[in-house]
Amino acid sequence: MPYEGLIAETVQINGHEGTQIDAYLARPLGAGPVGSVVLIHHMPGWDAASKEMARKLAYNGFATISPNLHFREGKGSPTENSTSIREAGGMPDVRTMGDVAASMDYLRSLPYVNGKVGLIGFCSGGRQTYLGACTLDNVNAAVDCWGGGVTKGNDELTPAMPAWPIDFTDGLSCPMLGLFGEEDGRPSPADVAETEAELKRLNKNYEFHMYPGAGHGFFAVDRPSYHQEAATDGWEKVISFFGKHLS
Repeated sequence: MPYEGLIAETVQINGHEGTQIDAYLARPLGAGPVGSVVLIHHMPGWDAASKEMARKLAYNGFATISPNLHFREGKGSPTENSTSIREAGGMPDVRTMGDVAASMDYLRSLPYVNGKVGLIGFCSGGRQTYLGACTLDNVNAAVDCWGGGVTKGNDELTPAMPAWPIDFTDGLSCPMLGLFGEEDGRPSPADVAETEAELKRLNKNYEFHMYPGAGHGFFAVDRPSYHQEAATDGWEKVISFFGKHLS
């Protein structure tokens, strides 16, 4: 049931190693209890699009927090922060997982949530969602939206990102939904097929959907990559998936 009333605000959480960072919290009004979600933003940063998606999830009944994973860069805009991150060799996986775990703890501390927490991420956040679902404790559901770099593909390892998330697939203990575009280059259909083969080999609970005609970032209403048919169907699948596993 959609919630007409919701509250959205910036809060502070104690992230990796106790460092205080900003996070955007959107929640439906009402007594609850409701399921909750950590939204892992894309490489362009903690931007208006990410916050809008957090509000969309709250409207559909999920308390959603999106931590500013680029907060420590301290620049004036999401674009400047993400440029700084790229120049430094990418987001450090250890720190990102620390911030995501802290976000999960924050959600579970709230009086109106039911204790179940899902992860959803886009682009680099999709990769981080996969990694989190396989390595963090007590994840109840995970949605990988076109996460690149889960497999080797055309990438190389870096000190910040020293392993391929696919290598941790054996640790996946929650259901996973994956949404991908057939015209995407990262992850390519071949990358997605490699990931799916590993999930199948290990008998994991997953469902992947590949959308014809859609490329990278097909949820992005503010970009040329927006693909209305795929985005509409994809959001329906996300809401249904979280409704099933987080209620």
